[in-house]
Amino acid sequence: MPAKPRIMIYVQHLLGVGHLHRVAAIARAMARGGFDTTLVSGGMPDPTLHGLEDIRFVQLPPARAKDASFRILLDENGAEVTDAWRGMRQERLNAVFDEVGPDAFLTELFPFGRRPMRFELLPLLARIRERRPRPLVFCSVRDILVDRTKPERDLDSIAWLQQYYDAAFIHGDAQLVPFEKTFPLAGRIKDQLHYTGYIVEQHSLPQTDAGDGEVLVSAGGGAVGLPLFRVALAARGLSSLRDKPWRFLVSRQEDPAEVEALRRSAGPGVVIEPVRADFPGMLRRCLLSISKAGYNTVMETLASRARAVVVPFAGGEETEQALRADLLAGRGLLQAVRETELTPQRLADAIDKALMTEPGRSNIRLDGADETARLVRHFLAARK
Repeated sequence: MPAKPRIMIYVQHLLGVGHLHRVAAIARAMARGGFDTTLVSGGMPDPTLHGLEDIRFVQLPPARAKDASFRILLDENGAEVTDAWRGMRQERLNAVFDEVGPDAFLTELFPFGRRPMRFELLPLLARIRERRPRPLVFCSVRDILVDRTKPERDLDSIAWLQQYYDAAFIHGDAQLVPFEKTFPLAGRIKDQLHYTGYIVEQHSLPQTDAGDGEVLVSAGGGAVGLPLFRVALAARGLSSLRDKPWRFLVSRQEDPAEVEALRRSAGPGVVIEPVRADFPGMLRRCLLSISKAGYNTVMETLASRARAVVVPFAGGEETEQALRADLLAGRGLLQAVRETELTPQRLADAIDKALMTEPGRSNIRLDGADETARLVRHFLAARK
């Protein structure tokens, strides 16, 4: 019996956990597709991560961003990382790669983002290029990039992609948003770009009895949700769902004192609890979802056909959520309220409008994880 092809996947989440969960869905698809799969994470551990029984998971010494600017990295103790820490991380990543000996190596977002991690990725990519036989190298990138305020960085991305990578997998649908919408130089690398459809886990959904007939309010795994939670709590009494049960899923990264204040101000019929691993299953049972507009949450919402109101995150240089929310709202698939315009009354109005809309079946591709596994296998077979 031939040995399974080996793939090593690298992900570094810095603020929330969306990147990690999206890549975990890809890793599960790889394992289902017959790959010996290793997932290497450089971000803070996430207790809601699930479904990795058939995957080797490696936790590097973790790092996170100090804030939404992503300019300063902090270690697991909250101290700014040092050159010594970077050297230690680089050595650990190299050791994992040498131990796995993959046939294919996939980096999430880099070289289109995660520039702070180039201290460990560029040396590893240079080592891979010299190997014989050389592992194939792929990039995994979401549909929309953040605002490109420094064009020279786009030139770096192109140079690194052409020098080190065999292909870039765009986890989106060109019919909704083409990659050149937020990466204007995409034409220079069009032969390396392959659309997969959107990534949404549909095979490994946690079973749950929670969420039935509830309003779910969530903001992902970062520490950015409290303003939305406060407005949502105030909007409850103004909406037609004031008498329904509401459940707030709060990130463990939020300030505990602020979460406790939110809990004290909540009335009867409101549950406030930490984010849960069964959230995707809850979306399929809920009456309405109110959330940020992160990639994972929005795609899980579309897959579940839940009525939804989204409030795109607008901190730092982030423009990605607002663009995606506007495009989907324009198709009538959800309601969107800009974060800068968020008030209890506007949110209540959006809630009532969402309730009047029958959720339709989207024709947007949602099979991106399985398509990514198929593409990797195709590239490996073509090389042989």
